[in-house]
Amino acid sequence: MSEPRPRVMLKLSGEVLAGAEGAGLDPTVLAGVARQLHSAQTKGARIAVVLGGGNIFRGLGAAAKGMDRVVADKMGMLATVINGLALMDAIHRQGGAAELFNAFPIGATARPYARDDARAVMDQGGVAILAGGTGNPFFSTDSAAALRAAELGCAIFYKGTKVDGVYDKDPAEFDDAKRFDTITIDEMLERRLGVIDLTAATLCRENGIDIRVYRMTDEEVVIRAALGEPLGSLVSSR
Repeated sequence: MSEPRPRVMLKLSGEVLAGAEGAGLDPTVLAGVARQLHSAQTKGARIAVVLGGGNIFRGLGAAAKGMDRVVADKMGMLATVINGLALMDAIHRQGGAAELFNAFPIGATARPYARDDARAVMDQGGVAILAGGTGNPFFSTDSAAALRAAELGCAIFYKGTKVDGVYDKDPAEFDDAKRFDTITIDEMLERRLGVIDLTAATLCRENGIDIRVYRMTDEEVVIRAALGEPLGSLVSSR
């Protein structure tokens, strides 16, 4: 009997579900992501997904314009629930298994997050979709993904971005930007590269979770990440 695949954490931004419109939900994109996750399921992947909510509401942007930060963050957390419901439904329509967990009570809309329940879904071949961030304001969805990765025993944290890895400076602004195939979390923090926030990076480093930064628009990239392929740049916890 073959060994089970390592558990994998996928952080997907809300924008990836918006498609070309940049806001809302694109049914074609949503179906494509769901198809890839279902395909990974059939190959034995053990997957947790944390979704952002920026396609619906961006809490930091609202706070910068004067909204109370706690209120703005709560609205952002609710946006992730909407995305989570949409992804769960899309996976079900593909014939796959998925369960939505939320970090704070929300009635019958989602199951309350419990580590053992979410891990059981993953180990039984379903996708554990984790909404609501950490359930607290002032924490990013990157931090939520890192926290859940540690709780669930994920071997690696895949973070989708607009670029194909970690660079020493913004490749959109500098033609001579250098891409790293491998970099440590400590070096990334020392260089202030801004790939992932400090809380998320610290959680990954202290729990031995490697991070892979990849371009989320690459072809079939969701299934490749779910199956643990060496995409983009490796940010090593060691």
